[in-house]
This record gives sequence, C-alpha cells and structure tokens, in this order.
Amino acid sequence: QVQLVESGGGLVQAGGSLRLSCAASGRTSSTYFMGWFRQAPGTEREFVGCISGNGGQTLHADSVKGRFAISRDNAKNTVYLQMNSLKPEDTAVYYCAAGSRFSTTIRSYDLWGQGTQVTVSS
Repeated sequence: QVQLVESGGGLVQAGGSLRLSCAASGRTSSTYFMGWFRQAPGTEREFVGCISGNGGQTLHADSVKGRFAISRDNAKNTVYLQMNSLKPEDTAVYYCAAGSRFSTTIRSYDLWGQGTQVTVSS
C-alpha cells in the first residue's frame, strides 16, 4: 500500500548540485532500509547508495563516494540523495527503493518509485 515518489531531478551543468527526494505515502515504518539506484539508457540498473532504517548506517558506490550522500528524515517519511560535483556520466534515471535488509543489490528491494531524470550537461 505504501508508494514511493521521487522528485528533484532536472538538467544541471557539470560541477553543479541537485538534491533528490523520495517521499513515501501511506503507512510507513522506520524499519525499512532504503536505497538509491540509477539506470542510463541501454545499461543495467546500478547501485548508488543505501541507508539503514534509523539512518545510522550508509553505503555509497565507489563512483559517487565523496560526491553523493544519502540521508533520511523519518518524521517526514522522506529519503534524500544530495548530489554534488555532478559529471555527465551521472546522467540517468534515479530510483529510490525500500526493502527489509541493508543491501547494495537490486533483488533485496521490493518496493520502487517511478524514477526521476537527472541530466548533466558538459
């Protein structure tokens, strides 16, 4: 019954920043582990970052480590992805997902948002 809705994507120049939001509607729980993934045309969906239910533990892909940061505000039922120093290769559709484990793998997540487009120009 819970739905996830991403927002905050758009067109940005290389070196710029964006903050993506993932809002949960309906009944939610802080026990959900959350992840961000991205997919460019013709490629497989890849891991970006994940966060524990209480926000105390995070992991980020090597390709974004030091530039991106995942966080959550459980009082607002929202997960964020702060993206800094954006590069053209970051261009993709970004998806948030919820699951029952702290994991970097797609198969660990069973609830997905519709995605939001991020385009980085050079």
